[in-house]
Amino acid sequence: MLLLALALRLGGIHNPILDHPGWRQGDTAAIARNFATLDFNPLHPQTDYDGPPPNYVELELQIVPFLAATLYKLFGVHEVFGRLISIAFSLGTVGVLAYFARWLFAGGIAGLAAATLFAVYPGSVYYGRTFMPDTTMVFFLTAALYASARWIDDGEARSWRGCAAAGGLTALAVLAKPVAIVAFVPLAALVLTAAPAALRRPQPYVFAALALAPYALYDRYVASIAEWHWASGITTLHVIPSLVASFGSATAFFAKFAAFRHALAMLFGTMLGPLGGALFAAALFVPLRSRSYALLAGWLLGGLVYAYVVVTVEAVDYYLYLVLPLAALWSGGALAAVLARLPRTSAARAAAGAALAVLLVATVATGRSAVRAYYHYGKPVYRAAKALDATLAPGALVVMGHYDPSVLYYINRKGWEEDPLLWTPFDEESAIRKGARYFIAIESRRLAHNADLSAWLTRFPLVATGAPWPVYETDDAKTLPGAEQRWRAFRTREKALAP
Repeated sequence: MLLLALALRLGGIHNPILDHPGWRQGDTAAIARNFATLDFNPLHPQTDYDGPPPNYVELELQIVPFLAATLYKLFGVHEVFGRLISIAFSLGTVGVLAYFARWLFAGGIAGLAAATLFAVYPGSVYYGRTFMPDTTMVFFLTAALYASARWIDDGEARSWRGCAAAGGLTALAVLAKPVAIVAFVPLAALVLTAAPAALRRPQPYVFAALALAPYALYDRYVASIAEWHWASGITTLHVIPSLVASFGSATAFFAKFAAFRHALAMLFGTMLGPLGGALFAAALFVPLRSRSYALLAGWLLGGLVYAYVVVTVEAVDYYLYLVLPLAALWSGGALAAVLARLPRTSAARAAAGAALAVLLVATVATGRSAVRAYYHYGKPVYRAAKALDATLAPGALVVMGHYDPSVLYYINRKGWEEDPLLWTPFDEESAIRKGARYFIAIESRRLAHNADLSAWLTRFPLVATGAPWPVYETDDAKTLPGAEQRWRAFRTREKALAP
């Protein structure tokens, strides 16, 4: 299954990081390159935009970018290292699930089935080879739940040694991406049902401190130096207001519920795939070992609440990645339970084996179809960005009239990425004072609708770059003759036309 998982994840491994989701991969790749070239410190993640560096950003601990940067130091900057690191963590999750399911359902068939399903889910295949932090988080989350469940169920949460391993893995999961805090829901359910006496001992509280304190300390530090506050900003500006509104207004509630249904559609569409999703839905009705229900049901509840609170606001399918190991476990246990009820004859076993082989092939095929479009990337965009990298002055700051960190990454310049319709001459003047020497009009049609900025930029010469995007050389020393007079004439005409 590990070999099958590896083979599936090697598709498009050498593609530029302009494939889906380019914006997230662009940020991750930029942070890795900046670790390697600017500041080799995992506590100092920097993006390429928002002006001259340093551009620190409040994000989760950048495990994948820092590992990639370490390889960059040895072998040079090659984005494929980021993909290979994600693949390694994805394969690790396949292996952990095999042991997890074998323990949870007391059978090797369940372990093999769970590992196989995670190996072929389209979401875990595709995102298991992207340059992003999510696969790493899923690995540590799965390992943390496995270690923690064994500590609670087998040892009744009495062992200090098991506490350290469980707490440490959970801390890594939360550091990798704080959404892993969802793990506390199934663990709380397991404690309450399997070891309630543990709540009278210190180990569970030490576990919680070990799991949460590292992220709290990290986030406090990185938030103090960051210019971009993504984690807290998204939460306070979007997630919480949406949740509060859904409780205070019927219209907002039904809108959020519709968004929740869309989130579930993404889970059963591109993440689990049509057959993987159908198998998971059917598995919910198959009787399993009683000790598994607290963990599985708690994980499902935590995932659904998270989807309702967060994914209804940030509607991207890979935010549901943390549900895939659960689906593999539950479905693997259900398949093992069904197979155990079949007659123990050679004919029955042969028929079951043939059916499972057909199901596996069909799951892979339909899953691949579900995410086929994700592998596409714009080759003309890539060639244009590389042409700019080859012709613009090395180290120059730029203003890119387009929102996409992956494009700025291949242009290989620091600066600003802005909407050319909203950017003003005053904004551009401010950027020039801070060192911006080029304006790259990627969205030239959108720029054309910004009459003020379009007219103001004509004071600068266009640069021949070989790219299809107009590039203005925004150096005051190279201002074209009569620029100020033309600008004043334009402003006079604008005022005359104003109502």
